[in-house]
Amino acid sequence: MTDAYLYAAARTPFGRFGGALAEVRPDDLAATAVSAVLAKAPGLDPAAVGDVVWGCANQAGEDNRNVGRMAVLLAGLPVSVPAVTVNRLCGSSLDAFMAASRTVETGDADVALAGGVESMTRAPWVLPKPSRAFPAGNVTAVSTTLGWRLVNDRMPAEWTVSLGEANEQLGERFGISRERQDEFAARSHRLADAAWAEGFYDDLVVAVDGVDLTRDEGIRPGSSAEKLAGLKPSFRSAEAGGTITAGNASPLNDGASALLVGAAGAVPGLDPLARVAGRGTFALAPQEFGFAPVEAANRALARAGIGWGDVGAVELNEAFAVQSLACVDAWLADGLRDPELVNAKGGAIAIGHPLGASGGRVVGTLAHRLRESGERWGVAAICIGVGQALAVVLENVEAAA
Repeated sequence: MTDAYLYAAARTPFGRFGGALAEVRPDDLAATAVSAVLAKAPGLDPAAVGDVVWGCANQAGEDNRNVGRMAVLLAGLPVSVPAVTVNRLCGSSLDAFMAASRTVETGDADVALAGGVESMTRAPWVLPKPSRAFPAGNVTAVSTTLGWRLVNDRMPAEWTVSLGEANEQLGERFGISRERQDEFAARSHRLADAAWAEGFYDDLVVAVDGVDLTRDEGIRPGSSAEKLAGLKPSFRSAEAGGTITAGNASPLNDGASALLVGAAGAVPGLDPLARVAGRGTFALAPQEFGFAPVEAANRALARAGIGWGDVGAVELNEAFAVQSLACVDAWLADGLRDPELVNAKGGAIAIGHPLGASGGRVVGTLAHRLRESGERWGVAAICIGVGQALAVVLENVEAAA
């Protein structure tokens, strides 16, 4: 077994639903990210990429038929470069990164590329195919943008509640107030805006051809807890105790991310950013998915041989403010030394959450944060619908030297 290293990360700006990237096909977004990450390794022959592992949650429209392979072909890589598309919903590109790192560790490839894409704008409506021709009654088109669809009647009702209702239940369980959620959401916007202004994302984000979008489209610099407090709850009424709004949950987005992974010395002319030190996977009841990153991260830390007290940076995908707060509270109880270590450059509430691309975003951001701060250890984690989560521990190569 050999170590796997992250050499480079790149992503597109994340566009709003129906926004600047609405006219861009997901396979073209994916190809943009693939080209961008390989451009950071000009000494690498693209034919040396042993495999491409790509994430996508939808795969019901233009992202069908193995969008990872389509991205490789559209990016102009040699036709000899293989690719596979994986689907672990919101965790798809983090799962892809984990699989790519295992591929390198086992020696099946010296260099692998991972990433993911989602165009939630272009996600199609689908019709269930009838078992017999020409049904007499009406049929209903179902949106594939987000959440459960064409649900099996055998699934217990408590498992198939909406993502928002599931997190309202989580907020009740842990007593997380609307005020805390709004404060957390405003912080996400404030920190994301500051990170862009300071140039942190300049080396991570690449423009999409033909699109006038220079940074993540959903960031609202003027957000405040006071302004967010005026929004109506989205899933329960205020009278019924609803706390989750459009302002303290991640939006619908379009975008792509990519990561270059390899063995030591496998990428000519490029030093690695970080070593993949630990991976964790966890699952629980589907409606409790927002809390699953707690144990996934704990397992990844255990496999890296470190504890929360060693961690200097955390990137947690902010699906909802309430679930993010629940996870951070649990990690603080386990020894995380400062909540400000979590998402110091903003999170998904501000930046956006194009499902299949978010895992790649948090990994790339984490590696660059570790390099900027000089901290040695970092955790990237993401919750996943239907009760799952993934986490990865990265070791800053410079700090470890």
